[in-house]
Amino acid sequence: MASERLSTPPPQPTTSLPPGSPLTPEQVKRIEINRLKAKALRDQREAEARKQNDAASLERSDSSNLAAGQKRAYSAISTSNVPATLRDGRSKDPAKNGGFRPLDDIQPARNFTKYVEYDFSKMTDTKGGFLTAEDDPHNKALYAPNAEDKPAHMTLKEWERHQLLRSLRDRKEGPFEPGLSVMKKEENKVCRECQSLEIDWKWEDIFGCAICNPCKDKFPEKYSLLTKTEAREDYLLTDPELKDEELLPHLERPNPHKATFHNMMLFLRYQVEEYAFGKKWGSAEALDEEFARREKDKKRRKEDKFKSKLQELKKKTRVEAYRRSRKAGGGRGGFGDEIGGGGKHTHTWGRAVENDEGIGVKTCVDCGMEVEELEF
Repeated sequence: MASERLSTPPPQPTTSLPPGSPLTPEQVKRIEINRLKAKALRDQREAEARKQNDAASLERSDSSNLAAGQKRAYSAISTSNVPATLRDGRSKDPAKNGGFRPLDDIQPARNFTKYVEYDFSKMTDTKGGFLTAEDDPHNKALYAPNAEDKPAHMTLKEWERHQLLRSLRDRKEGPFEPGLSVMKKEENKVCRECQSLEIDWKWEDIFGCAICNPCKDKFPEKYSLLTKTEAREDYLLTDPELKDEELLPHLERPNPHKATFHNMMLFLRYQVEEYAFGKKWGSAEALDEEFARREKDKKRRKEDKFKSKLQELKKKTRVEAYRRSRKAGGGRGGFGDEIGGGGKHTHTWGRAVENDEGIGVKTCVDCGMEVEELEF
């Protein structure tokens, strides 16, 4: 018996269904119910774990607590648990955004504590510094609205239309051009040269001169415009006379040399000539005589100034020569004595060379003395 080899007992017959047979509907229903119960139990346990753990521990252990591909809850990423050290410049209200620090509360670096940021759109250039309404709140000129700026309630298209209408109104063109009366023809203003009705209404308003555009180009000797400099230098008019609009009306235009310069003052030629020839100087010949007299006086003053400078130069040269002669001789000597000897010094002049002022200067070859030479 002991030598007999043990063998595996034969399998016991089971009451289960033979392999390969399909599940019954009751078995499928029971399996699905158990799966849903297990899933509900797992969700309940995960929810309890999220409530117990804080946001920091949840962030550190989210990969272990959550299954692969599962989305985190909103409470895990909400701003209620943001640490106080986190800085977010987008927030405006720290009380509502979980302690976020706004831009106003962020302190600058130590190197930039003395930096001050200004809003130049709210400043006024007073030509003596940029000032704001905070500097002088009682001065309304500092913060008065600029008429050239677009109002806030206007769109860009409406502002362009407003600018166009204002330009037409200033030039009295288009819908703002004065009407012509057919019943009262004698009241209509016509061109003073060709009797045309198409006159320049801006010139008529400023200069009081009814003239059409073709006649302006046809008669430039009468209707051309003069600048303030030309009227002052060519017709010898003074600044008070040119600034008097009742005496000489003028048209203002932007300065073509630089936009920041003052506007140009343009005068009508025939009006300037009427005042200069008729009221101030009497005639064109008298104006020419006055111009020649002023040029002569200008030349005389220039010569007097040159002679005075020449006398000062001679005095300085004599004193310097006397000092050099005494220093070289070691004793007393007279002016004009030769340096280092007892005889008289005779200058040996070189060729005249023009200096920066256009005046000829001669230099002594021996002593280096310079004299200016003036040719009449």
